[in-house]
Amino acid sequence: MTYLLKSEAETLAVAERMGRQLKSGDCIVLTGELGAGKTTFTKGLAKGLDIEQMVKSPTYTIVREYRKGRLPLFHMDVYRLEDGAGDLGLEDYFESEGVSIVEWGQMIKEDLPESYVELTLSYLSETNTRELGIAAVGPNGLELKNRLEVVS
Repeated sequence: MTYLLKSEAETLAVAERMGRQLKSGDCIVLTGELGAGKTTFTKGLAKGLDIEQMVKSPTYTIVREYRKGRLPLFHMDVYRLEDGAGDLGLEDYFESEGVSIVEWGQMIKEDLPESYVELTLSYLSETNTRELGIAAVGPNGLELKNRLEVVS
């Protein structure tokens, strides 16, 4: 399933609606080229979780935690992890009572939880829009995908 996002405001609004559907233990993997809107999308998801803190890219810190909301949000950027997550303890986040958002998750596929939803953002330069693709991975990924698609 794919959706066309015509502006940053629309991207934030769709992500916020999706964020309202998230439950404890959910994991979303965000993929897309540099500048595709992964961090912007995460800002909308955070708003849907009632997180008021300013969301920033965790590019250099790998993980940023936002705990003041309906659920904790663990925002990860694993772009720099060319050899996988190793002993970083990311599984502790995946198994916690929060929501995990993983930018560049394709870099650590073997370290991701068994079930998640992959959201792919693509920038379409000819129309200055973004395309959002949604795919389920694992036995519980489909249930999460269905929750997210209802509101997108």
